[in-house]
Amino acid sequence: MASNTSKTARASVRAGQATGGALSVLGEFKYVLPLNGGKHAYVRNLTNGKTNHLRTDSDAFAEEIRILVGAGHGTKIRAEFVALAAAHPTHGWDATEKRLIDAGVFEAS
Repeated sequence: MASNTSKTARASVRAGQATGGALSVLGEFKYVLPLNGGKHAYVRNLTNGKTNHLRTDSDAFAEEIRILVGAGHGTKIRAEFVALAAAHPTHGWDATEKRLIDAGVFEAS
């Protein structure tokens, strides 16, 4: 079976599932898996089953988040950004969230 997700992305997701918590927030899977000090992230799109490796300041990242917000996941994603900003204050997750807010990404939620 062919897959459009990288082996690294699939391994990351499997590792989190195996540990029973690395990917879960309040019993749900995380949507954003941070990389490179917040410069990149895997974004798990539950609407199409794909995990994309994206630069957090890219239009593609904003569009992936917009799609998830449109599908009703906005509140959970905002909670993840708050948790990431608290856990990694030097990685710029608060600035990433602000940029998405300014771009109107969360208006659909």
